[in-house]
Amino acid sequence: MSFTWNTRVETPADVDIIRDITLRAFGRQFEVDFLDAHRADPIAWLPGLLIVATTPDDKPVAYSLLTRCHIGGIPVLSLGPVAVLPAYQKQGAGSASVTAALATARDRGEQSVVVLGHADYYPRFGFRQATEFGVHHPQYDGPNLMALALDGHAVPAGDLTYPVTT
Repeated sequence: MSFTWNTRVETPADVDIIRDITLRAFGRQFEVDFLDAHRADPIAWLPGLLIVATTPDDKPVAYSLLTRCHIGGIPVLSLGPVAVLPAYQKQGAGSASVTAALATARDRGEQSVVVLGHADYYPRFGFRQATEFGVHHPQYDGPNLMALALDGHAVPAGDLTYPVTT
């Protein structure tokens, strides 16, 4: 099956669907709890930055979440989780949600985004290894930690910190 993916901001009616997509995509509760912890955190959670990819009949099948984090005290965004229902993986739904989320971040004037994810997936959106920018995570500085500058901004150098830990 091939769809033209529609993207939109999550609505209150999507919350339980998003939790189900997360559980089915990752196959474990950890990422659902991670998502719930972000929703509950007034610093990390930024309304309007969970972007859903839907089928033409508005069925959510994927999403990308951007939350607040900091690099050396400077506010930036963190991408993740990005989740796609297994039946819709490798069909562009995840890419559509990531592209729309990054466009939304640009429209809001955000300067940069970090992601801890697959080193062979996120470079297609312009992400590069975070250490190239001088970004460091206290527990992980490997190739799966990446950063992206948005619209002429620079990725700040420094230690990466998250308001939410699970």
